[in-house]
Amino acid sequence: METNTFETNSAAKDGQTKCPKCGATDIQLNPATGKLRCNFCRHVFEPDVMEDMKGGVGDLHGEQISTGAADISQEPDDQTMTLKCTSCGAEVVINLEESTQARCHWCRNTLSVNSKVPNGAVPDVVLPFKMKRDEARTRIEQFVGKRKVFAYKPFKDEFTTENVMGVYFPYMLVDMKGRAAFDGVGEVKTGSYTRTYGSGDNKHTETIYKVESYHVHRECDVEIDDLAVESSLRRGGEDSQKSETNNIINAILPFDTENSVKYDSNYLKGYTSEKRDVNIDDLRNVVDSQEKEAIKFQLNKSVENYDRGVRWDNVNLDKQGEKWLAAYLPVWLYSYVQNPGKSNSLTHYVAVNARTAETIGSVPINKGRIWGVSFLLGLLMSAIAFAAAFIIKHKDLHAFGSKTWLIIAAVGIAMMLIFFFINYGRYRNTSARHHFESETKINVDNITGDDQFLDKFESKESVMQSANNKKVFIEKIQNKG
Repeated sequence: METNTFETNSAAKDGQTKCPKCGATDIQLNPATGKLRCNFCRHVFEPDVMEDMKGGVGDLHGEQISTGAADISQEPDDQTMTLKCTSCGAEVVINLEESTQARCHWCRNTLSVNSKVPNGAVPDVVLPFKMKRDEARTRIEQFVGKRKVFAYKPFKDEFTTENVMGVYFPYMLVDMKGRAAFDGVGEVKTGSYTRTYGSGDNKHTETIYKVESYHVHRECDVEIDDLAVESSLRRGGEDSQKSETNNIINAILPFDTENSVKYDSNYLKGYTSEKRDVNIDDLRNVVDSQEKEAIKFQLNKSVENYDRGVRWDNVNLDKQGEKWLAAYLPVWLYSYVQNPGKSNSLTHYVAVNARTAETIGSVPINKGRIWGVSFLLGLLMSAIAFAAAFIIKHKDLHAFGSKTWLIIAAVGIAMMLIFFFINYGRYRNTSARHHFESETKINVDNITGDDQFLDKFESKESVMQSANNKKVFIEKIQNKG
């Protein structure tokens, strides 16, 4: 595709607009109304909007890269400065007109101008904060309050939402128009029967499935609107820090990005922000992968007859047009450091999407307590299983064989593990993520297919083990700089 760049901030290269009435730059956002207010003449006005934020994907041709999405510049900025946290390494953007000092939104360490680094690129658009700090604090308190039974005791003693911070995080918003072609193999179950082996106590049966396989081909036109991809290596890269539970920043997506407005540094007043530290070339693999995965899930309706699954072997995405915009999206962030200064230190976060109120996070666990309760529940279930077996065996312990005792033990162990991992997942949310494959704004049209019979065979498996049509591949950012 031919690559073109387009200007998004020609009227205000410093990223700051002026009051249309008096020309002053002392302007502030009202989160309740989404409008800007001049603190000098008190004039209230609407923020500048990006004309093509709502739709327009169908007109895309070639690769279009905005000025804000261009490769990161090392030139300084008069209005903003990026400070590097000496504690956790985060790079935080502050507005020099407000302060020369700030706190890191990740670990709350105090930052100063002595640790400044190059600013990077000014984004094209910003999605303003809609939720006020008090509401975010309430959301976080409710989230944590439901998880205090097995919470780490020092955390319960020290928990306070006083340190909640409003943060603008960097993302790339990508629109794409193209045509996709998928080729693979699908399987259909045509029948089944049971086969018996052995005799007496060693007798067992297994189900055999009759299967037909087909070569499956699908083509479609596709339009994707505002695919949001994190543009911070710290959170989305392969080397993302293991001492942090920062996947929650990804899990609170999506945002209503269609309501983004042109970037203005006035939106940073009262908040911190994090700079983009990767370029488009670093994100291409992630974007390509997510586009293909989103299309794949849209095609599942067209292959529903393959009840055993489909294995897509080849995917070709012919992009007719693609547009890149750099954006700041708003998050309320709470952090807590467990075991500070120790080798097993772990920083937990609770984040609130400042537009949709989606709240998710990690609460440190008292492992001794949760394992203790899990063990007691396991014993209880084993006792219930024993009582049931005792009645079934006509209250005769001599009728208990080794198989019966193994079942009783297995019931208890299974209950113990189920209880532990359900609660661990509820407290830590380690697998939480943005389901881009189903939450991306995508339109798939003109689906065509060409399926050809391949073979008949029998299988002991109830589903196609290599099927990938309902599995998601997660690509990580690979920094090339």
